[in-house]
Order: sequence, then structure tokens, then C-alpha cells
Amino acid sequence: MKHITTIHDYCAEINIPAPRYPFFDIRRFEDNMKTVNAVQPPFRHEFYAIALRLEGSNREVNGQQINSSIFFNSPYQVITWDIKPDWEGYYIILDRQFISMNPAWRNFVADYPFLRLDQHIAFDLPEAARQEALGYFERIFEEYHSHATDKFQFITGYTQLLLSITRRQFEMLGTETGQSESNRTADVLLVSRFQTLVETMLTQEGFDPARRQTSFYAEELGVHPNHLNAVVKRITDHTCTSIIRNYIMSIARSLLSQTVLSAKEIAYRLHFTEPTHFNAFFKKNEQMTPQQYRDKAHL
Repeated sequence: MKHITTIHDYCAEINIPAPRYPFFDIRRFEDNMKTVNAVQPPFRHEFYAIALRLEGSNREVNGQQINSSIFFNSPYQVITWDIKPDWEGYYIILDRQFISMNPAWRNFVADYPFLRLDQHIAFDLPEAARQEALGYFERIFEEYHSHATDKFQFITGYTQLLLSITRRQFEMLGTETGQSESNRTADVLLVSRFQTLVETMLTQEGFDPARRQTSFYAEELGVHPNHLNAVVKRITDHTCTSIIRNYIMSIARSLLSQTVLSAKEIAYRLHFTEPTHFNAFFKKNEQMTPQQYRDKAHL
């Protein structure tokens, strides 16, 4: 199954124009309808998505009939749909970089329990809340397409308000929908904490080769490495090792293409004991040496 890691690749996969920004996108469904895949084969992505459907025929999204006005996707869910090209409404997609822009989202998964990693959730909003949500989507869309230098300060604020009113309705409807605070499962929080810890520890200064090992993060999280591996694999379909490896590779690519640091300096930053170990690691995962990657990036 295809696994998509950038919003740009997501847009290419579903056959719509590329996003304006790599970490956040907002679209009107009606603008997509001319080109979007009406039947989309299953795939996974690493983003949060919030959608408000105003009009359109009810067909399947993720195996469910979408009668609801608002629905969500979270990282590592299997995404698929079969729709008629007549939908109207909005959706936003945001990645971890966008979430990190707002200090109030430090506990993002815990604070918004409807954005779970392990299942699709959809529900109707009362008309007043639906209109309020629509207003925030419209403001976000307007800011996104503006030339204001501070646009993302407003977009972040409007997105937080959108999430907050949705959480309020979710909690009010919890008994009726069978969804409640119990949805904040320990497994979901453990995966979120693991991902955050990997991103934090691998970018901190100081040399520590243990930071490339699953056992290091398991000890930091207070769990057995086998348990951490099992939970991460069940929810994300990736091993801890592959998540660590992929993040190391993303940092390495960035440092090679955007700095003049030597391969030796990059190897040390990424906690490799020897530059030759880093070179072998990079070549195995990128099918070219660090220097070849740098030369290609600067063509």
C-alpha cells in the first residue's frame, strides 16, 4: 500500500494541483471535482485532515457512507473513497510542522480526541455550530490565498477555534455517538509521545549514539521495547526502527541540501560513531552517497 509523507505527494496522488505551502493546505471540494479521483485506491498518509461537507451525493469514504457534515482523518489511517463529483464544502490538511507552530498544541492528540490515529470518525453538527465552523473555514481560505505576511498567525488561530468548537460538539454528542473521553487510548498517546520524542532527541545538541535505538526511547517512555514496537506497529504499520530511520533520513537530506556541513559533521549531529557508518546508512536508504545527493540537489 502506498504511504505518503508530504502534502505535495498527497495532492499528486489524488490528482489535484500542488499546495501553496508544504505544511498546510485548504481546498474547496467543488474546486477539486474537475480532476480529483472519484474512486481512490487505498493509501496512507501522515497528516491530520478536517472536512466540512455542505452538499453532495452520499458515497463511501473509508468504507462508510458519509451522511455527516464533518469528518476527519489522522496519520496512518487507511484512506480510500468512492464519491460522485458533486461535493461542496471545505477541508484542511495540516502536518506536524504546522502543529509545532502553535505552543498551545503541545498535547495535540490528547486535547482533540476526535483526531485519533486508529479510526475514522464522522458526525453531524447542529446548524448553529455548522455555520460557525463554515465561517472559520471561509476565513482560513481567505487568509491562505492572501498576500499578508502574518497570514499563518490568523490561520493558526482560526484552526484552533475550529478544532475547539468541534471538540465541544463532540463531547456533547459523546453519549449518542458512542464516542467519549475513553477514545484517548493509552496506545494513541504512546505513539504520539514516541514520535515527538524521536523528533526532539534527534535534533538536540550532544553526541549520543543510543538515540538511534528503540531501546533508548522505550526507556525514556517507561515501557518495554517489545511493547513499544508492538503498539507503534499496530497503529502506524511501521516499526519503531523505520520511524527513527525515516526521520534521520529527512534531517540528513535537509542538511545536505541546505547547509555546507561536511558528511563527517552531519554524521556526528545524527549520532553516528563513524562517518563511514553514516555514509553506508545513507546509501542503503537513498541509493546514492551523501555527496552524490548533495551534488544532485545543487544542480
